[in-house]
Amino acid sequence: MYVVLITLGFSALLAFVLGAALGFFKEKFKVERDPKIDQVRDALPGVNCGGCGYPGCDGYAEAVAKGDAPITKCAPGGKAVADALGALMGVSASAEDVVAVLLCQGKKDVAPVKGEYVGVKTCRAAKLSTGSTKLCPYGCLGFGDCVAVCQFDALHMGDDGLPHVDYSKCTGCGMCVKECPQQILTSVPRDRKGSVVLCSNRTTVKASVLKSCKVGCIKCEACVKACPEQCITMVNGIPVTDYSKCTSCGVCVEKCPTKCYKLLALE
Repeated sequence: MYVVLITLGFSALLAFVLGAALGFFKEKFKVERDPKIDQVRDALPGVNCGGCGYPGCDGYAEAVAKGDAPITKCAPGGKAVADALGALMGVSASAEDVVAVLLCQGKKDVAPVKGEYVGVKTCRAAKLSTGSTKLCPYGCLGFGDCVAVCQFDALHMGDDGLPHVDYSKCTGCGMCVKECPQQILTSVPRDRKGSVVLCSNRTTVKASVLKSCKVGCIKCEACVKACPEQCITMVNGIPVTDYSKCTSCGVCVEKCPTKCYKLLALE
């Protein structure tokens, strides 16, 4: 009986000593957490999309609070969050509200495929194994990797074999842009007006372009020659619009023989 009591007493004393020691060392060596981290975290939307390049909102908040990350990386929060973070950090914000745009019109009825693809049904796998499932080496592969990573239900695969963006839901987080192995999704300011070429084919031979896609850019430069503002130039085989000069007159759209030039409509 006495042995049991002595054992229990010794155990209780040992537990007390260890507890006191742990409490002492916890206070002695604790790392003070910067309260600004929590303030920044509270200002973020909390969607944890990863579009900022950090492991969720917690990781981004810590980086911002330490001054290691810009305050404009939260695309879902847009300008409102950038302004709030700027006020907390004492810096000015210049964030743009952006959305994703697909620079390809290679639908099933205009962009022929090479043959039947029997591999893993992802764009990345198809890119690695065949380069492209279509005759156009630059076009959308159509397996929806971009749709799979979208956390906002803003992308859906259409019956035409292309992903379609719902601009009422797109937050511009950029995850689809990063995921696309063809690099034909791009981020564009939501309020941008003007024309854009919905083609990424850099092939300079007209016959080759038309063989791979009926609505591809054939490099005729009709848009460049017709633009009254002279705001279109050829860059790596693709017409590029200078939006600081573009008036959305639509002349380039009218003159394009394959109708790959379109006026932006991001609403």
